[in-house]
Amino acid sequence: MSGKKTNKNLLRIGEIAKVARVPLSTVRYYTDIGLLKVASHTKGGYRFYDREEVLGIIRKIRPVVERRRTLVQIREDLAKKLKSERR
Repeated sequence: MSGKKTNKNLLRIGEIAKVARVPLSTVRYYTDIGLLKVASHTKGGYRFYDREEVLGIIRKIRPVVERRRTLVQIREDLAKKLKSERR
């Protein structure tokens, strides 16, 4: 098996966003800050991403982003937890 990627492995930015269930702007942002890399570009400038690589990275990022809480939210969560433990 060669290391050459097939077209099924390469998706345009909109397709990656749809499959990963994130906004297109998120894919662009992650690319701009270096978390995701573009596998190739077309002559017309379309970005193509390696499906498995990008989905793997987004799967790792998503839980961190989802757990991000403000101090106020953490305080409220702790208050609820303490209240339920006192019952």
